Amino acid sequence: MRRVVVTGLGAVTPLGVGVRRSWNRLLDGHCGIGNVTRRDSRFAELPCQIAAVVPAGLRAEGGWTAEEWLSKSEERKMALFAQYAMAAAEEALEDAGWKPVDGEQRENTGVCLGSGIGNFDEIYNTVVAYEKGGYKKVHPLFVPKLLINLGAGHISMKYGFMGPNHAATTACTTGAHSIGDAARFISSGEADVMVAGGAESCIHPLAIGGFARARSLATEFNDCPEKASRPFDADRKGFVVGEGAAVLVLEELEHARSRGAHIYAELRGYGCSADAYHMTAPKENGAGAYLAMKKALKHAQLRPAAVDYVNAHATSTVIGDAAENAAIKSLLLGPDGMQKAAEVNVSSTKGAIGHLLGGSGAVEALFSVLAIQENIMPPTINLERCGDGFDCNYAPNHPQQRKIDVALTNSFGFGGTNSSLCFARV
Repeated sequence: MRRVVVTGLGAVTPLGVGVRRSWNRLLDGHCGIGNVTRRDSRFAELPCQIAAVVPAGLRAEGGWTAEEWLSKSEERKMALFAQYAMAAAEEALEDAGWKPVDGEQRENTGVCLGSGIGNFDEIYNTVVAYEKGGYKKVHPLFVPKLLINLGAGHISMKYGFMGPNHAATTACTTGAHSIGDAARFISSGEADVMVAGGAESCIHPLAIGGFARARSLATEFNDCPEKASRPFDADRKGFVVGEGAAVLVLEELEHARSRGAHIYAELRGYGCSADAYHMTAPKENGAGAYLAMKKALKHAQLRPAAVDYVNAHATSTVIGDAAENAAIKSLLLGPDGMQKAAEVNVSSTKGAIGHLLGGSGAVEALFSVLAIQENIMPPTINLERCGDGFDCNYAPNHPQQRKIDVALTNSFGFGGTNSSLCFARV
Protein backbone atom coordinates (compact mmCIF):
# COMPACT_ATOMS: atom_id res chain seq x y z
CA MET A 1 0.00 0.00 0.00
CA ARG A 2 1.22 3.49 -0.83
CA ARG A 3 2.26 5.77 2.03
CA VAL A 4 0.23 8.92 2.79
CA VAL A 5 1.61 12.18 4.18
CA VAL A 6 0.21 15.56 5.19
CA THR A 7 1.47 18.49 3.10
CA GLY A 8 -1.05 21.26 3.79
CA LEU A 9 -3.20 22.57 6.66
CA GLY A 10 -6.14 24.97 6.80
CA ALA A 11 -8.47 25.95 9.65
CA VAL A 12 -11.40 28.12 10.65
CA THR A 13 -12.03 27.75 14.39
CA PRO A 14 -13.54 29.58 17.36
CA LEU A 15 -9.98 30.65 18.20
CA GLY A 16 -9.66 32.45 14.88
CA VAL A 17 -9.46 32.07 11.14
CA GLY A 18 -6.21 30.46 10.00
CA VAL A 19 -4.02 27.64 11.23
CA ARG A 20 -1.31 29.71 12.84
CA ARG A 21 -3.69 31.98 14.74
CA SER A 22 -5.77 29.03 16.00
CA TRP A 23 -2.68 27.05 17.06
CA ASN A 24 -0.94 29.94 18.80
CA ARG A 25 -4.06 30.93 20.73
CA LEU A 26 -4.59 27.30 21.71
CA LEU A 27 -1.08 27.09 23.13
CA ASP A 28 -1.56 30.41 24.91
CA GLY A 29 -4.59 29.04 26.75
CA HIS A 30 -7.27 31.14 25.06
CA CYS A 31 -10.88 29.99 24.86
CA GLY A 32 -13.27 30.57 21.97
CA ILE A 33 -16.50 29.97 23.92
CA GLY A 34 -18.90 32.83 24.66
CA ASN A 35 -22.49 33.70 25.52
CA VAL A 36 -24.70 33.79 22.40
CA THR A 37 -27.90 35.41 23.71
CA ARG A 38 -27.11 38.61 21.76
CA ARG A 39 -26.99 36.54 18.58
CA ASP A 40 -30.63 35.46 18.96
CA SER A 41 -33.02 36.33 21.80
CA ARG A 42 -34.38 32.76 21.76
CA PHE A 43 -31.14 31.50 23.28
CA ALA A 44 -32.19 33.22 26.52
CA GLU A 45 -34.97 30.62 26.93
CA LEU A 46 -32.50 27.73 26.91
CA PRO A 47 -30.65 26.19 29.84
CA CYS A 48 -27.45 26.42 27.73
CA GLN A 49 -26.78 29.90 26.34
CA ILE A 50 -23.17 29.46 25.24
CA ALA A 51 -21.35 28.23 22.13
CA ALA A 52 -17.93 28.32 20.47
CA VAL A 53 -18.42 30.70 17.54
CA VAL A 54 -15.99 31.64 14.77
CA PRO A 55 -15.12 35.29 15.53
CA ALA A 56 -16.33 37.93 13.10
CA GLY A 57 -13.80 40.41 11.77
CA LEU A 58 -11.13 41.05 9.20
CA ARG A 59 -9.14 38.19 7.74
CA ALA A 60 -5.87 39.93 8.55
CA GLU A 61 -6.89 39.96 12.21
CA GLY A 62 -8.00 36.33 12.30
CA GLY A 63 -11.71 37.07 11.93
CA TRP A 64 -14.36 35.82 9.54
CA THR A 65 -15.79 38.02 6.82
CA ALA A 66 -17.30 35.96 4.04
CA GLU A 67 -16.61 38.54 1.32
CA GLU A 68 -12.86 38.18 1.90
CA TRP A 69 -13.02 34.50 0.97
CA LEU A 70 -15.93 34.15 -1.42
CA SER A 71 -17.57 35.98 -4.30
CA LYS A 72 -21.15 37.16 -3.83
CA SER A 73 -22.34 34.33 -6.08
CA GLU A 74 -20.43 31.71 -4.08
CA GLU A 75 -21.68 33.06 -0.76
CA ARG A 76 -25.29 33.01 -1.99
CA LYS A 77 -25.02 29.38 -3.07
CA MET A 78 -23.30 27.98 0.01
CA ALA A 79 -24.36 27.12 3.52
CA LEU A 80 -22.10 28.52 6.22
CA PHE A 81 -20.45 25.15 6.94
CA ALA A 82 -19.48 24.94 3.26
CA GLN A 83 -18.14 28.50 3.34
CA TYR A 84 -15.89 27.61 6.26
CA ALA A 85 -14.77 24.49 4.38
CA MET A 86 -13.92 26.54 1.30
CA ALA A 87 -11.79 28.92 3.35
CA ALA A 88 -9.97 26.08 5.13
CA ALA A 89 -9.37 24.34 1.80
CA GLU A 90 -7.94 27.50 0.26
CA GLU A 91 -5.49 27.90 3.12
CA ALA A 92 -4.52 24.21 3.06
CA LEU A 93 -3.93 24.15 -0.70
CA GLU A 94 -1.90 27.34 -0.51
CA ASP A 95 0.13 25.83 2.33
CA ALA A 96 0.71 22.66 0.31
CA GLY A 97 1.62 24.61 -2.81
CA TRP A 98 -0.70 22.36 -4.79
CA LYS A 99 -2.26 24.18 -7.75
CA PRO A 100 -2.68 21.59 -10.50
CA VAL A 101 -3.39 22.91 -13.97
CA ASP A 102 -3.09 19.90 -16.26
CA GLY A 103 -5.83 17.33 -16.70
CA GLU A 104 -4.00 14.33 -15.26
CA GLN A 105 -3.07 16.13 -12.03
CA ARG A 106 -6.67 17.28 -11.56
CA GLU A 107 -7.99 13.80 -12.30
CA ASN A 108 -5.74 12.44 -9.55
CA THR A 109 -6.79 15.04 -6.97
CA GLY A 110 -9.96 14.44 -4.96
CA VAL A 111 -11.97 15.79 -2.06
CA CYS A 112 -13.32 13.99 1.01
CA LEU A 113 -15.13 16.37 3.34
CA GLY A 114 -18.26 15.98 5.41
CA SER A 115 -20.43 17.52 8.10
CA GLY A 116 -22.46 16.10 10.95
CA ILE A 117 -25.56 18.28 10.74
CA GLY A 118 -24.84 20.80 8.01
CA ASN A 119 -27.21 23.63 7.17
CA PHE A 120 -29.55 23.64 10.16
CA ASP A 121 -30.54 27.30 9.81
CA GLU A 122 -31.73 26.76 6.24
CA ILE A 123 -33.92 23.84 7.26
CA TYR A 124 -35.53 25.75 10.11
CA ASN A 125 -36.07 28.98 8.19
CA THR A 126 -37.51 27.20 5.16
CA VAL A 127 -39.94 25.15 7.24
CA VAL A 128 -41.19 28.31 8.94
CA ALA A 129 -41.49 30.15 5.61
CA TYR A 130 -43.29 27.19 4.01
CA GLU A 131 -45.80 26.94 6.84
CA LYS A 132 -46.58 30.64 6.53
CA GLY A 133 -46.44 31.13 2.77
CA GLY A 134 -46.43 27.77 1.04
CA TYR A 135 -44.46 26.49 -1.94
CA LYS A 136 -43.45 29.88 -3.34
CA LYS A 137 -41.51 30.63 -0.16
CA VAL A 138 -39.11 27.70 -0.78
CA HIS A 139 -35.87 29.08 -2.22
CA PRO A 140 -34.60 27.44 -5.43
CA LEU A 141 -31.27 26.76 -3.71
CA PHE A 142 -32.88 25.13 -0.67
CA VAL A 143 -31.88 21.56 -1.58
CA PRO A 144 -28.37 22.32 -2.94
CA LYS A 145 -27.59 24.32 0.21
CA LEU A 146 -28.94 21.49 2.34
CA LEU A 147 -26.87 18.60 0.99
CA ILE A 148 -23.85 17.73 3.10
CA ASN A 149 -21.78 16.61 0.11
CA LEU A 150 -21.93 20.14 -1.34
CA GLY A 151 -19.01 21.19 0.88
CA ALA A 152 -16.83 18.74 -1.02
CA GLY A 153 -18.65 19.53 -4.24
CA HIS A 154 -17.95 23.26 -4.13
CA ILE A 155 -14.25 22.66 -3.44
CA SER A 156 -13.94 20.29 -6.37
CA MET A 157 -15.78 22.70 -8.68
CA LYS A 158 -13.68 25.70 -7.68
CA TYR A 159 -10.36 23.97 -8.29
CA GLY A 160 -11.34 21.52 -11.00
CA PHE A 161 -10.50 18.43 -8.94
CA MET A 162 -11.90 15.38 -10.75
CA GLY A 163 -10.67 12.61 -8.47
CA PRO A 164 -12.80 10.89 -5.80
CA ASN A 165 -15.50 13.22 -4.45
CA HIS A 166 -16.75 11.85 -1.15
CA ALA A 167 -18.63 13.09 1.91
CA ALA A 168 -18.87 11.22 5.19
CA THR A 169 -21.57 12.09 7.69
CA THR A 170 -21.04 10.06 10.84
CA ALA A 171 -22.01 12.53 13.55
CA CYS A 172 -19.00 13.64 15.57
CA THR A 173 -16.70 11.10 13.89
CA THR A 174 -17.20 12.73 10.48
CA GLY A 175 -13.93 14.69 10.29
CA ALA A 176 -11.77 11.72 11.27
CA HIS A 177 -13.61 9.33 8.96
CA SER A 178 -13.19 11.81 6.10
CA ILE A 179 -9.42 11.98 6.61
CA GLY A 180 -9.06 8.23 7.05
CA ASP A 181 -11.20 7.46 4.00
CA ALA A 182 -9.24 9.99 1.94
CA ALA A 183 -6.01 8.26 2.91
CA ARG A 184 -7.43 4.97 1.67
CA PHE A 185 -8.15 6.51 -1.74
CA ILE A 186 -4.47 7.43 -1.96
CA SER A 187 -3.18 4.13 -0.56
CA SER A 188 -5.20 2.17 -3.10
CA GLY A 189 -4.00 4.27 -6.02
CA GLU A 190 -7.29 6.02 -6.80
CA ALA A 191 -5.76 9.43 -6.13
CA ASP A 192 -2.38 11.05 -5.56
CA VAL A 193 -3.70 14.01 -3.57
CA MET A 194 -6.83 14.40 -1.43
CA VAL A 195 -8.31 17.48 0.21
CA ALA A 196 -9.81 16.06 3.41
CA GLY A 197 -11.58 17.35 6.48
CA GLY A 198 -14.82 18.32 8.17
CA ALA A 199 -16.96 21.41 8.70
CA GLU A 200 -19.89 22.42 10.86
CA SER A 201 -22.08 25.40 11.63
CA CYS A 202 -25.37 24.69 13.40
CA ILE A 203 -25.41 27.18 16.26
CA HIS A 204 -29.16 27.70 16.24
CA PRO A 205 -31.59 27.79 19.22
CA LEU A 206 -33.36 24.64 18.05
CA ALA A 207 -30.11 22.69 17.62
CA ILE A 208 -28.75 23.83 20.99
CA GLY A 209 -32.14 23.15 22.55
CA GLY A 210 -32.13 19.61 21.17
CA PHE A 211 -28.73 18.80 22.62
CA ALA A 212 -29.78 20.39 25.91
CA ARG A 213 -32.93 18.25 26.08
CA ALA A 214 -30.71 15.22 25.53
CA ARG A 215 -28.79 16.36 28.64
CA SER A 216 -25.54 16.50 26.70
CA LEU A 217 -24.59 20.15 27.24
CA ALA A 218 -22.92 22.15 29.98
CA THR A 219 -25.74 24.29 31.42
CA GLU A 220 -24.17 25.78 34.55
CA PHE A 221 -21.70 28.19 32.95
CA ASN A 222 -23.81 30.80 31.14
CA ASP A 223 -22.17 33.58 33.16
CA CYS A 224 -18.63 32.21 32.72
CA PRO A 225 -18.63 30.47 29.32
CA GLU A 226 -14.86 30.23 29.09
CA LYS A 227 -14.98 27.74 32.01
CA ALA A 228 -17.73 25.53 30.59
CA SER A 229 -15.75 22.99 28.56
CA ARG A 230 -13.52 21.17 31.02
CA PRO A 231 -12.38 17.78 29.73
CA PHE A 232 -11.27 15.24 32.37
CA ASP A 233 -12.11 17.66 35.18
CA ALA A 234 -14.03 16.32 38.17
CA ASP A 235 -16.59 19.12 37.74
CA ARG A 236 -17.26 18.60 34.03
CA LYS A 237 -20.97 18.87 33.19
CA GLY A 238 -21.29 18.40 29.43
CA PHE A 239 -20.03 19.67 26.10
CA VAL A 240 -20.28 23.03 24.34
CA VAL A 241 -21.36 23.19 20.68
CA GLY A 242 -18.81 24.81 18.36
CA GLU A 243 -18.47 25.68 14.70
CA GLY A 244 -15.69 25.82 12.13
CA ALA A 245 -13.75 23.69 9.70
CA ALA A 246 -10.36 22.09 9.16
CA VAL A 247 -8.78 20.68 6.02
CA LEU A 248 -5.66 18.58 5.51
CA VAL A 249 -4.02 18.06 2.15
CA LEU A 250 -3.03 14.40 2.01
CA GLU A 251 -0.55 13.21 -0.58
CA GLU A 252 1.22 10.05 -1.66
CA LEU A 253 4.71 10.17 -0.17
CA GLU A 254 6.79 9.93 -3.37
CA HIS A 255 4.46 12.36 -5.14
CA ALA A 256 5.10 14.89 -2.37
CA ARG A 257 8.84 14.30 -2.40
CA SER A 258 9.07 14.61 -6.17
CA ARG A 259 7.72 18.16 -6.09
CA GLY A 260 9.65 19.19 -2.97
CA ALA A 261 6.56 19.65 -0.79
CA HIS A 262 6.91 20.31 2.91
CA ILE A 263 5.82 17.18 4.79
CA TYR A 264 4.26 17.69 8.22
CA ALA A 265 3.72 14.05 9.16
CA GLU A 266 2.66 10.67 7.83
CA LEU A 267 -0.81 9.23 8.33
CA ARG A 268 0.34 5.78 9.43
CA GLY A 269 -2.84 4.22 10.79
CA TYR A 270 -6.62 4.41 10.63
CA GLY A 271 -8.96 2.35 12.79
CA CYS A 272 -12.76 2.22 12.92
CA SER A 273 -15.17 0.42 15.23
CA ALA A 274 -18.72 0.44 16.59
CA ASP A 275 -19.90 0.28 20.18
CA ALA A 276 -23.01 -1.70 19.13
CA TYR A 277 -24.45 -0.52 22.43
CA HIS A 278 -26.48 2.74 22.72
CA MET A 279 -27.64 5.71 20.65
CA THR A 280 -25.73 8.36 22.60
CA ALA A 281 -23.69 6.76 25.40
CA PRO A 282 -20.50 4.69 25.11
CA LYS A 283 -19.84 1.55 27.09
CA GLU A 284 -18.38 2.55 30.44
CA ASN A 285 -15.18 0.59 29.79
CA GLY A 286 -14.66 2.36 26.45
CA ALA A 287 -14.55 -0.91 24.50
CA GLY A 288 -15.39 0.73 21.17
CA ALA A 289 -12.77 3.42 21.61
CA TYR A 290 -10.20 0.82 22.60
CA LEU A 291 -10.91 -1.21 19.47
CA ALA A 292 -10.58 1.81 17.16
CA MET A 293 -7.21 2.77 18.66
CA LYS A 294 -6.01 -0.83 18.59
CA LYS A 295 -6.88 -1.10 14.89
CA ALA A 296 -5.15 2.21 14.12
CA LEU A 297 -1.93 0.97 15.75
CA LYS A 298 -2.20 -2.39 13.98
CA HIS A 299 -2.56 -0.58 10.65
CA ALA A 300 0.43 1.62 11.57
CA GLN A 301 2.43 -1.46 12.64
CA LEU A 302 3.32 0.24 15.90
CA ARG A 303 3.33 -0.95 19.51
CA PRO A 304 1.44 0.98 22.22
CA ALA A 305 4.80 2.02 23.70
CA ALA A 306 5.47 4.06 20.55
CA VAL A 307 2.56 6.46 21.20
CA ASP A 308 3.91 9.75 22.53
CA TYR A 309 0.64 11.68 22.61
CA VAL A 310 -3.11 11.10 22.41
CA ASN A 311 -5.40 13.93 21.34
CA ALA A 312 -8.56 12.69 23.03
CA HIS A 313 -12.12 13.08 21.81
CA ALA A 314 -12.98 14.03 25.43
CA THR A 315 -15.94 16.37 25.06
CA SER A 316 -16.31 17.17 28.78
CA THR A 317 -19.18 14.77 29.48
CA VAL A 318 -19.15 12.68 32.63
CA ILE A 319 -19.57 9.29 30.98
CA GLY A 320 -17.71 9.94 27.71
CA ASP A 321 -14.48 11.26 29.21
CA ALA A 322 -14.32 8.42 31.74
CA ALA A 323 -14.92 5.76 29.08
CA GLU A 324 -12.24 7.14 26.77
CA ASN A 325 -9.79 7.52 29.64
CA ALA A 326 -10.33 3.87 30.56
CA ALA A 327 -9.81 2.83 26.94
CA ILE A 328 -6.58 4.80 26.58
CA LYS A 329 -5.16 3.29 29.75
CA SER A 330 -6.22 -0.22 28.74
CA LEU A 331 -4.39 0.15 25.44
CA LEU A 332 -1.28 2.04 26.45
CA LEU A 333 -0.47 0.53 29.85
CA GLY A 334 1.07 -2.91 30.22
CA PRO A 335 3.93 -5.09 28.96
CA ASP A 336 3.69 -3.68 25.42
CA GLY A 337 3.18 -0.08 26.51
CA MET A 338 3.96 2.30 29.35
CA GLN A 339 4.52 1.14 32.91
CA LYS A 340 2.80 4.00 34.74
CA ALA A 341 -0.30 6.07 33.96
CA ALA A 342 1.70 9.27 34.49
CA GLU A 343 3.75 8.31 31.40
CA VAL A 344 0.64 8.38 29.18
CA ASN A 345 0.34 11.83 27.58
CA VAL A 346 -3.25 12.83 26.79
CA SER A 347 -4.95 16.16 26.22
CA SER A 348 -8.23 17.47 24.89
CA THR A 349 -8.32 20.68 22.89
CA LYS A 350 -12.10 20.95 23.28
CA GLY A 351 -11.64 23.04 26.41
CA ALA A 352 -10.51 25.83 24.07
CA ILE A 353 -12.72 25.34 21.02
CA GLY A 354 -15.74 23.41 22.25
CA HIS A 355 -17.09 20.49 20.27
CA LEU A 356 -17.22 21.17 16.51
CA LEU A 357 -19.35 18.06 15.94
CA GLY A 358 -18.66 16.97 12.33
CA GLY A 359 -15.65 19.27 12.18
CA SER A 360 -14.06 18.19 15.44
CA GLY A 361 -12.10 15.19 14.17
CA ALA A 362 -10.52 17.24 11.40
CA VAL A 363 -9.51 20.12 13.69
CA GLU A 364 -8.06 17.70 16.23
CA ALA A 365 -6.18 15.81 13.52
CA LEU A 366 -4.67 19.13 12.46
CA PHE A 367 -3.65 19.91 16.05
CA SER A 368 -2.11 16.44 16.37
CA VAL A 369 -0.05 16.98 13.22
CA LEU A 370 1.21 20.30 14.61
CA ALA A 371 2.03 18.61 17.92
CA ILE A 372 4.36 16.28 16.00
CA GLN A 373 5.75 19.06 13.83
CA GLU A 374 6.62 21.30 16.80
CA ASN A 375 7.07 18.73 19.61
CA ILE A 376 4.45 20.46 21.72
CA MET A 377 1.60 18.82 23.61
CA PRO A 378 -1.33 21.28 23.58
CA PRO A 379 -3.02 21.97 26.91
CA THR A 380 -6.28 20.79 28.39
CA ILE A 381 -7.62 24.08 29.70
CA ASN A 382 -9.98 24.29 32.69
CA LEU A 383 -8.55 21.10 34.16
CA GLU A 384 -8.37 22.04 37.83
CA ARG A 385 -9.14 18.79 39.64
CA CYS A 386 -8.95 15.27 38.24
CA GLY A 387 -11.46 12.69 39.41
CA ASP A 388 -10.82 9.10 40.42
CA GLY A 389 -9.10 7.10 37.72
CA PHE A 390 -7.80 10.15 35.86
CA ASP A 391 -4.10 9.71 36.58
CA CYS A 392 -2.49 10.20 33.16
CA ASN A 393 -0.61 13.34 32.15
CA TYR A 394 -3.27 15.66 30.71
CA ALA A 395 -1.15 18.82 30.25
CA PRO A 396 -3.45 20.78 32.56
CA ASN A 397 -3.80 24.43 31.49
CA HIS A 398 -0.33 24.72 29.94
CA PRO A 399 1.33 23.20 26.87
CA GLN A 400 4.24 20.85 27.40
CA GLN A 401 7.39 20.63 25.33
CA ARG A 402 7.86 16.94 24.51
CA LYS A 403 9.38 14.74 21.83
CA ILE A 404 6.34 13.63 19.85
CA ASP A 405 7.02 11.19 17.03
CA VAL A 406 3.70 9.34 17.11
CA ALA A 407 0.25 10.72 17.97
CA LEU A 408 -3.19 9.17 18.10
CA THR A 409 -6.30 11.30 17.70
CA ASN A 410 -9.74 9.94 18.57
CA SER A 411 -13.26 10.77 17.41
CA PHE A 412 -16.52 9.18 18.52
CA GLY A 413 -20.11 9.86 17.50
CA PHE A 414 -23.73 9.22 18.39
CA GLY A 415 -24.78 5.79 17.25
CA GLY A 416 -21.58 4.35 18.66
CA THR A 417 -19.32 5.08 15.70
CA ASN A 418 -15.60 5.42 16.51
CA SER A 419 -12.43 6.29 14.67
CA SER A 420 -8.78 6.75 15.54
CA LEU A 421 -6.05 8.20 13.35
CA CYS A 422 -2.34 7.57 13.91
CA PHE A 423 0.10 10.22 12.68
CA ALA A 424 3.87 9.82 12.81
CA ARG A 425 6.99 11.77 11.98
CA VAL A 426 8.42 10.88 8.57
